[in-house]
Amino acid sequence: MYTIYLSRIKQEDCVVGIMNFGKERCFTLELPDFGNKRSVSCIPEGKYRCHKITSPSLGYCIEILDVLDREYIRIHKGNYTSQIQGCILVGESLADINSDFIIDVANSKSAFDRLMAATPDLFNLVIS
Repeated sequence: MYTIYLSRIKQEDCVVGIMNFGKERCFTLELPDFGNKRSVSCIPEGKYRCHKITSPSLGYCIEILDVLDREYIRIHKGNYTSQIQGCILVGESLADINSDFIIDVANSKSAFDRLMAATPDLFNLVIS
């Protein structure tokens, strides 16, 4: 099965990473690690099944399945940690766009479109 890889760096106010998919890559942004608490934490390291869906609130996105004690975890477009409830945002670069001293991802739509074009409907995600 097709697999994408996410290598992360945990910080006090967020988690940033590099997601590799085929010959492509993008940056990621997640909430800080608060022990896998719903809506306020990044998800634990591990291997997860993913599939593309259409969410009522987010539109076309990727759902991450089998996250222990969690549901509705998505990979979607967005720039700021304030736009995350336990999900993963993707972007072309890292920058403090809104000047709040927390790293953001820039050009999210472009990175998301590349990710969606490069991945099949069902794939694995390995997070380290």
